[in-house]
Amino acid sequence: MGMFRNAAIGAVAIAAFGVSTAAQAEEAIIATVGPMTGPYASFGAQMKAGAEMAVEDLNAKGGVLGGQMTLEVGDDACDPKQAVAVANQMSAKGVSFVAGHFCSGSSIPASDVYEEEGMLQISPGSTNPKLTEAGKWNVFRTCGRDDQQGPIAGNFLADKFADKKIAIVHDKQAYSKGLADETKKQLNARGIEETLHETVTPGEKDYSALVSKMKAAGIDILYYGGYYTEAGLIVRQMRDQGMDTILMSGDALVTDEYWSITGDAGEGTLMTFSPDPALDPKNADLVKRFQDKGVKPEGYTLYTYGAIQAWLQAAEKVGKIDPMEIAKQLKAGEFDTVLGKISFDEKGDVSAPGYVVYEWKGGNYAYYK
Repeated sequence: MGMFRNAAIGAVAIAAFGVSTAAQAEEAIIATVGPMTGPYASFGAQMKAGAEMAVEDLNAKGGVLGGQMTLEVGDDACDPKQAVAVANQMSAKGVSFVAGHFCSGSSIPASDVYEEEGMLQISPGSTNPKLTEAGKWNVFRTCGRDDQQGPIAGNFLADKFADKKIAIVHDKQAYSKGLADETKKQLNARGIEETLHETVTPGEKDYSALVSKMKAAGIDILYYGGYYTEAGLIVRQMRDQGMDTILMSGDALVTDEYWSITGDAGEGTLMTFSPDPALDPKNADLVKRFQDKGVKPEGYTLYTYGAIQAWLQAAEKVGKIDPMEIAKQLKAGEFDTVLGKISFDEKGDVSAPGYVVYEWKGGNYAYYK
């Protein structure tokens, strides 16, 4: 599988200026793959923006091993079958490293393709433990895991709402069920039993049956394992039925699209997410450059940027674009990224700072006080 192609455009540009092209470098082809279309396209947009800015910035600083990086963008629409098809397409294009996917249900089957094709994968947003527990040499993530995130949510619910009626609901997808199960496990370990445990089908528009069931049960707090689209509709439909039930969810709500769906109905929504790198003063200049381009670097934008930084630094230490050697280096070294100084364990999990609770207020999310 070819992992490079000649930097033909660069060579033409150099030749145009009368400079010798004898020492031209070759390009490394990398990719980001996620939901560029479909109900979770907001996260695909975050990944694309982060990857494009990272490639632009790092190429301006000399690229990788003296050559420029080329970015391919793939769309899996968070569909497992499409994820496998796109993974195969990326292999055919000579991609050696993929910053992706987003949904765990896509990352897990795609990782089989990448392992078989000798490609490196660093997901910025797939939190299901199974992704790295499979023991593949080539799989990493810059985000945390649901068995880290769920206990934070479970403890928060136990600490704040021990005397309230809690419902746990998920949409049966890999990410959603994993997160809800981990939250339930911790809540139950704290001696609190949920009043209601239900599932829904993602992609529907009408969740009134669930809402009516929660209303009849007098649910005060809904913990929802799932994505912002369905969460937003459920919140709106709860308010339509006169319920002031608080919704708590996970890191798949870290997008302004959530508020676009809920409007004021989303006020007070709680969610867990890693410490937001966009709020780190060290990233202020980078955040401003995103904003100057009309991009809000929310959610997983900088987690994608950081994945590419870590890969490049590991490649530089190895001295060649050899995915297996780069994987070994990722597990051995420490990398200075927009996410701070990070390292990876033998499974490919990042030394993440853990999860914190956020609250939606007035159309923005901020640390819960």
